[in-house]
Amino acid sequence: MSQSSFDPDKHRWREVTVPADASSFKIHHDYTILGYDLEGGTLDMVVRWYGDGGHCPLHRHVGTTTVLVLEGEQHLRDARPDGSRGPEKVRKAGDYHLSTGDPLPHLECGGPEGGLVFFGCHAKDDGVLYEIYDEEGRIVDHTTIASLVADWQATAES
Repeated sequence: MSQSSFDPDKHRWREVTVPADASSFKIHHDYTILGYDLEGGTLDMVVRWYGDGGHCPLHRHVGTTTVLVLEGEQHLRDARPDGSRGPEKVRKAGDYHLSTGDPLPHLECGGPEGGLVFFGCHAKDDGVLYEIYDEEGRIVDHTTIASLVADWQATAES
């Protein structure tokens, strides 16, 4: 069997950052969309974290999500309703996970050397992939396939 690997240089990436004073944790990562089907409610993407401590915004996947760590590590901590954080979960290169929807929002980042992670996302009937939360545990946004694709496509126009 031949060995294959994901080549990040073959894809267009969208960098995500927010000002340092907007969050108590650093938000910094890149993502690329590999493919999507709006009518079918599916989207495949890869998220790239650097070893700089950057996270995704606090979020909760509402639909089924397939996760495969391609390189490095993925670190996750649940955000509990009382404001505390759950224990850190670490997934290493080659690890697979299937979620049918997260019960709690979570913080997510790469390991000390970063991480490259594939996500196969399935939306609920309303097209929502995940909810974005503020640090007080309130939902502040809903990310749909259409909104994520529009954001990613905007990088091609800039």
